[in-house]
Amino acid sequence: MGLTRSAAAKSIGRLEDRLGTRLLNRTTRTISLTDEGRNFYDRGLAVLRAVEDAEASVGGRAGTPRGLLRLTVPDAYGRLVILPLIAPYLAAWPELQMEVSFTDRQADIVEEGFDLAIRIGEAPSDTRLVSRVVARYRWALVAAPSYIAARGEPKEVAEIADFDRLVFSSRGRRQGWRFRAPDGSWIMAQGRSRLRLDSGEAIRDAAVAGLGLAFLPEFVVAEDLAAGRLGRVLANYDGGDAVITAIYPSRRLLEPRVRRFIDLLSEHLG
Repeated sequence: MGLTRSAAAKSIGRLEDRLGTRLLNRTTRTISLTDEGRNFYDRGLAVLRAVEDAEASVGGRAGTPRGLLRLTVPDAYGRLVILPLIAPYLAAWPELQMEVSFTDRQADIVEEGFDLAIRIGEAPSDTRLVSRVVARYRWALVAAPSYIAARGEPKEVAEIADFDRLVFSSRGRRQGWRFRAPDGSWIMAQGRSRLRLDSGEAIRDAAVAGLGLAFLPEFVVAEDLAAGRLGRVLANYDGGDAVITAIYPSRRLLEPRVRRFIDLLSEHLG
């Protein structure tokens, strides 16, 4: 905001004096919000967004994206697919700024103040959020040629239990592997997962290194498949679709910077 550290500290101090409560916990090494500070911050964001909505509803530039768009995206998908779309979007709207978090952790977009989240998988059952599917990719079961040469490969879904699975796991949320049977029913793959990772790209790298089987969306492994670093396993089984969902906080008026970026995703990815 162009403030010196001392000016910011004095401003916060005056605000705390006026409110009669401490907003920040301060130590010699860290600063964090108190419960009152978090509540005040969230309500302040809501006030600012309400003002923006009011201006957009009557302003002559209601459809012009401007301001700061805060976005959280999965690491691999964000860098491989979303990042190439950001440059032309910024070029088209010079009054716009973007702040992007690349992480496979599922952020609480309301609590953390994000305008939009792109996630792999179905939308969460959260009444505070609105979701829209913007793309679909096939799931692929893959392994390195070196792993197949050393261990062989499964011929049926049930045989996956005899192999090493490289599984996505983050904050207690673990990836399940399922495949469509010839009769249309779904079969859950069972088996050990000696290595669990919280990054799709890390799982791909582990698979390329010959550490086991990986079940990943095709956009993550397309180049490795083409180069022969990975090969398909159980290619005759349908692993279903990896759904890419745009999720944003529920508000009556959606800011142009959010709405137009979602439209851009649907146009280029749909």
